[in-house]
Amino acid sequence: MKKVRSVMPDLGHWEGLLTEEALPYGFIYKITNNTNDKKYIGKKQCLTRRKRKPLKDGKRRKALIVETDWKSYTSSSVKLNEDIEELGMEHFTFEILYWCESKSELAYLETLLQFKEEVLLRDDYYNGIINIRLGKVKLSQELPKL
Repeated sequence: MKKVRSVMPDLGHWEGLLTEEALPYGFIYKITNNTNDKKYIGKKQCLTRRKRKPLKDGKRRKALIVETDWKSYTSSSVKLNEDIEELGMEHFTFEILYWCESKSELAYLETLLQFKEEVLLRDDYYNGIINIRLGKVKLSQELPKL
């Protein structure tokens, strides 16, 4: 497990600590509706690659790493977003569970936690689908205990 240092950058409405000064690739999160204790487990990328236009010779399109809208992001769940709109963000807890260093680690940990919590079998979760496409995974941290 990574040693946690208290780095306090602007996390938007999210609660959690960064373990490094550089922004990681993404994070696994849990959103809790504090009025009915219904939850959602998901993932969000902090960084993404954007392709630049080709140079004058038409070659060597360089990729640019840019920050996503993660600070203001809520969820991909339509029902959860409707509840946030109806009740207000102050009635929800936005918690970062894990910071991840790669796309594969992000997908793997999200799916692992969703299965562990049985989000598709329980009525106290907003999750309605587990959608995954995985290849070989290199983890930057210990796996959560099942």
